[in-house]
Amino acid sequence: MIGLKSGTVKLVQHQEEWHENAENVISVLKQLLGDTALDIQHVGSTAICSIHAKPIIDIAVAVHDIKDILPYIEVLKQHNIFFHEGAVAGEVFFVMEDGDIRTHHIHIVKRNGTGWSNYISFRDYLNANPEKAMMYDEFKRKSAVRFADDRKRYTASKQEIIGQLLSEANM
Repeated sequence: MIGLKSGTVKLVQHQEEWHENAENVISVLKQLLGDTALDIQHVGSTAICSIHAKPIIDIAVAVHDIKDILPYIEVLKQHNIFFHEGAVAGEVFFVMEDGDIRTHHIHIVKRNGTGWSNYISFRDYLNANPEKAMMYDEFKRKSAVRFADDRKRYTASKQEIIGQLLSEANM
């Protein structure tokens, strides 16, 4: 299963199809963005094998400068990848969706910036530390019940634990 109604929260068990789907989207992005994309990675909870996640694939695209992506807005739109202005501080944000069902979040971040580092460190730390992944999973599942119809509050509720895990990952 990939996709979730915009604004809602529903967590499902990890699914292997998420990795294959991410690889397919990464391949398309590489073709569309060429050398502007310095690196493209599957990130977020769907990239952490042992936890529940919203079935929305997160992809991080590293660029020299986030403004480098601006000339690609129209070509991405032609491939159903839509720009969302001001959605995430410090990055350029795109979504793939079918009506009100979101399937992918595409995060354009500076290669040597904090955003890129955080996406990669968080994913790698939780994949390498199953006990930390389970702690995060338990927290997420409780928050998902509390904020099932309010994705913004769900996301905000996770900031403290994400910060704690990132601090551990960067030690």
